[in-house]
Amino acid sequence: MTRLNLSLLLLLMVHFAHAQWKPVPGKISTDWAAKVNPSNPLPEYPRPQLVRKSWINLNGLWQYAILPKGSDKIPVSYAGQILVPYAVESSLSGVGKMVGENNVLWYNRSIDLPAKMMGGKLLLHFGAVDWSCRVYVNGKLAGEHAGGYDAFSFDLTSLVKKGVKQNISVQVWDPTDDGPQPRGKQVKQPKGIWYTPVTGIWQTVWLENVPQTYIVATKQTPDIDKKQLAVRVEVADLQSGDQLEVTAWEGAKRVALQAGDPQREMILNIPDPRLWSPESPFLYDLKVAVKRKGKTIDEVASYFGMRKSAMAKDAAGIQRMTLNNQFVFQYGPLDQGWWPDGLYTAPTDEALKFDIEKTKALGFNMIRKHVKVEPARWYYHCDKMGMLVWQDMPSGDTGGNVWDAKPGFITGGKLDKDRSPESENIFRKEWKAIMDQCYNYPSIVSWVPFNEAWGQFKTKEIVDWTMKYDPSRLVNAASGGNYFMGAGQVLDLHIYPAPAMPDPAIFGARQALVLGEFGGLGLPIEGHTWLDKGNWGYQSYKNKEDLFAQYTKFISAIPKLIRSGLSAAVYTQTTDVEIETNGLFTYDRKVLKMPLDGMYQLHRQLYDPSLVKW
Repeated sequence: MTRLNLSLLLLLMVHFAHAQWKPVPGKISTDWAAKVNPSNPLPEYPRPQLVRKSWINLNGLWQYAILPKGSDKIPVSYAGQILVPYAVESSLSGVGKMVGENNVLWYNRSIDLPAKMMGGKLLLHFGAVDWSCRVYVNGKLAGEHAGGYDAFSFDLTSLVKKGVKQNISVQVWDPTDDGPQPRGKQVKQPKGIWYTPVTGIWQTVWLENVPQTYIVATKQTPDIDKKQLAVRVEVADLQSGDQLEVTAWEGAKRVALQAGDPQREMILNIPDPRLWSPESPFLYDLKVAVKRKGKTIDEVASYFGMRKSAMAKDAAGIQRMTLNNQFVFQYGPLDQGWWPDGLYTAPTDEALKFDIEKTKALGFNMIRKHVKVEPARWYYHCDKMGMLVWQDMPSGDTGGNVWDAKPGFITGGKLDKDRSPESENIFRKEWKAIMDQCYNYPSIVSWVPFNEAWGQFKTKEIVDWTMKYDPSRLVNAASGGNYFMGAGQVLDLHIYPAPAMPDPAIFGARQALVLGEFGGLGLPIEGHTWLDKGNWGYQSYKNKEDLFAQYTKFISAIPKLIRSGLSAAVYTQTTDVEIETNGLFTYDRKVLKMPLDGMYQLHRQLYDPSLVKW
């Protein structure tokens, strides 16, 4: 086939895919929705912290069916096509239907597997599937997984048939708010601050070819005080005598090398380390190889940042959050990561970057990722751009306890929920998985296990475990919830609309004091709202001028709080989300409600080092 004929064939394939798929109309959408290619949506490599060359993206048009719960046999017929990886309820899926706890969602796709992928092992990766799924390959069970926010993989090597064509089927069940599992802000009847369910595959699906002995994961811990990077590597199917080689690179210059037993921690000395920070987000390259008798068996590329997240007392004896042994006031928006066309899934990688880029351009240095976990590429963009991240655990199993954020009062209600053993196990398993998969990102400087008492349980036990499991980051026990129970390193107040802070004379000697949510100033923009009527903000305005005037008053009050002991603040929120109109941007990201340059200049006063004495 000539190059011209091949190009024509590809164009016809793209045209056919477009003809078979279109977004579900009826709601607003972003400009990126028009850039979605149904033949190859979200084509970027999905795992920047562990890169290999041999992979195939399986995003695209699959078949789907919604059947009654209990329909456990692979269907023989399907209702139509769905665009993966957009959730079935979303516009970009091309389906836009609810599923609910009484039904299951089935996916099916046949793929042509290149001969070059048949050697070694074949791994099938899912970035995220909400919530519980079973995966079948050529009619046989490949594996099961429960957890809506953590990536998982199955080894398909023994299930692949001779020849190139293979069939993949996926069954998904998601009870949304009828179950105890982590779900963030999803509810079956959206209203107020609660949004549309997200069911099924919502991150990239892909195949990877690896050798029999291969690197499964790395764990990278920087220590700027010792000028070292500790690296632990998990390797499958090691053989006696196998060696591990780990090298660190500053551009084309190798700065460190360690080789030895793959089952032991490697310590790399990093001379004159360039520290990672919002002002200078320098990233070193990392290469990890398994060698056998001098021959490289497997090799992956990764990266790391030399940074330290901790706390220390200022001259007044008040605990402060620090970055690289310096006080840096952390200020950023509450970022929910929702999209009017893709729900949990950004339409394109360009869209995924947009929120971070604009947050940086507005003069923020931090993002609180609110009760959601993003695809790996989101954290990669934060690492590259120099954006600090507070990572929430997605909430679930709410109710059954009180939210009583008034220290010193006893009201008789339970502060900690009594969860069932099943509910506890689900939380613990997924929280650990989330921490494991997010561990290597230098941008993440704080873990937040609980938010506003939503499902908050065994607070001290969960927080103590979190601190022990990852001592390299701060732990904000309960952002705005029952935060005064003495757990964690951070005391976090939520108050709307004006900024305030916990009393440093009472709490400041033991914990860093932060304002985990404030603001919520609303402005609906006609033509850019999810609903025509019924939109709301914590405090609503009629024009941009009044909105910015009030925002200016709020920000101008914060330097006084910083002097008193405030370490960080979070403004609600990055964008409008469904009926909430208290975003800096409209939900479709087409309108910024306040002046970019004005906000940037306003925020600069918050980073004045003279505000705090050491």
